[in-house]
Amino acid sequence: MLDASAGHARRTEAAIGSPDAAPTGAMVSGVAFAHVAAGSLQIPPLLAPNAMRIVPLGGLGDVGRNMSVVEFDGQLLLIDCGVLFPEDDHPGVDLILPGFDAISERLGDVIGLVLTHGHEDHIGAVPYLLRQRPDIPIIGSKLTLALLAEKLREHQLRNVPQRMVTDGDKIALGKFECEFIAVNHSIPDALAVAVRTAAGLILHTGDFKMDQLPLDGRVTDLRAFARLGEAGVDLLMIDSTNAEVPGFTTPERDISPALERVFEASRQRVIVACFASHVHRVQQVLDAAVAHHRKVVYVGRSMVRNMTIARELGFLKVPRNTLIDQREIDDYPPEDVVIISTGSQGEPLSALSRMANREHPVIELQRGDTVVLASSMIPGNESAVYRVINGLTRLGVHVVHRGNALVHVSGHASAGELLFCYNIVRPRNVMPVHGEVRHLTANGDLAIATGVPEERTIIAEDGMVIDLEGGKATIVGKVDAGYVFVDGTTIGDISELSLSDRRILGEEGFISVIAVVNTHSSQIVSGPDIHARGFVGDDAVFDDVRPLIISALEAALQEGVDDSYRLQQVIRRQLGKWVSDTHRRRPMIIPVVIQA
Repeated sequence: MLDASAGHARRTEAAIGSPDAAPTGAMVSGVAFAHVAAGSLQIPPLLAPNAMRIVPLGGLGDVGRNMSVVEFDGQLLLIDCGVLFPEDDHPGVDLILPGFDAISERLGDVIGLVLTHGHEDHIGAVPYLLRQRPDIPIIGSKLTLALLAEKLREHQLRNVPQRMVTDGDKIALGKFECEFIAVNHSIPDALAVAVRTAAGLILHTGDFKMDQLPLDGRVTDLRAFARLGEAGVDLLMIDSTNAEVPGFTTPERDISPALERVFEASRQRVIVACFASHVHRVQQVLDAAVAHHRKVVYVGRSMVRNMTIARELGFLKVPRNTLIDQREIDDYPPEDVVIISTGSQGEPLSALSRMANREHPVIELQRGDTVVLASSMIPGNESAVYRVINGLTRLGVHVVHRGNALVHVSGHASAGELLFCYNIVRPRNVMPVHGEVRHLTANGDLAIATGVPEERTIIAEDGMVIDLEGGKATIVGKVDAGYVFVDGTTIGDISELSLSDRRILGEEGFISVIAVVNTHSSQIVSGPDIHARGFVGDDAVFDDVRPLIISALEAALQEGVDDSYRLQQVIRRQLGKWVSDTHRRRPMIIPVVIQA
């Protein structure tokens, strides 16, 4: 890994396969970090006849935009295709996609896209990939494909070939054989996938944990993991999110007593905010609501959509006469209502944020209501979540969250479970996936502790090219796998420079200056007129700098400067220096010089 900013867009110039592409190693916490300077835009064809190639295009260095490419004998198999949600330093960005450019010229070689489960960070980018080739076969479980179908409908993508699989299934996809294994996670119907070719066997766990008493009774199939281990797993690609957390992840059913206490103590409405895909959590809230004779209403478009799908497919059990419409809330006393809402991550336009800001069109929170944030905070969302908590508290609402009650457990395996998995599978090579640099590193340390050789524990980053040949995985180069930004309907045209401009506008403000000059008489005809947005409240503050700009312009005109661009630079330099010296700010300055 190059540095802690892994996963962000990088550009390198040398071609893969050149002598400069050879990786070098540095030790961090006992794990070899690979430094690969070479790179190219496209994944070059794999030339070795008895090798398999793996290229992660997302998910290594970030918690999001998970996507990997597996190549064998000229064919490409894709595993997951998710989005990353923007942080505060991505103003105006709606979504971040994997680096599709690496395969854009080889889309004809893609024989299928396997989806491990239905979370946005694993399926959210599928419609954007299908815009480039709409007939890529999609393989996934029943719930995963149902959630994807709604996304495809929204993007007006029709007749996309799909194949539903379940745990235990084995299917042939071109020259790949895929076997699907049950794993439990924070969404039902999740799968690990084993990929076999003549070059070896890869086991990709997807997101998983080892809850031994899952709410739906569907445990992670450790017997299948052990069986694959006996056959010989050449590369284990394993979830890293909780690798830093000791022990075992708390079972889902341990949350029920905490929810029960919330319902017992509440004398008014209970509002539970959770992920719109967390069917298990919604089931627990439904069960508690029924036990306390409360009606339930879903709030938030994605919540309504996903829970409707889950109920129709049998993953969510809703007793009759439990659900009510949002418009019926006021027909019931507050103590008889439970609201299940989106917005657990503090999203500004989510239902919960609008409630906290008293902007929701239907629901107005009252002093004494209880809000339960039944989720963990995604890294980067802390400020937004605390902003919502503070807003709710200001309204007199009692807020219950993971910090003061056991109202959420992780969907990912902790260190004890990962060690258990390593000892069962005994892989020849390991590549931790799904996590930030610290997660990948901690997971690599666990692999080494169980006997995986350091040189076979690969801590990679997005775009690194790993070849599996003769039972050994080696980094052989790197391709571009930078961020692809989605802004409304614009995809991929937003550069880091554009984002930098947006950050300046948001943080420092904007100043425009308009002046009319006559270059023939070397005189200022009008202006300069100075206006600001997001910098100061009153444009009168510029009265002090206006004479300085006039003096600088007149001097330039007297010296014979007669083109608008150079005169604009004179204004920018004079105003920029004054703003920096006087206000210690660096706003965006847009000078306009009109020649009369």
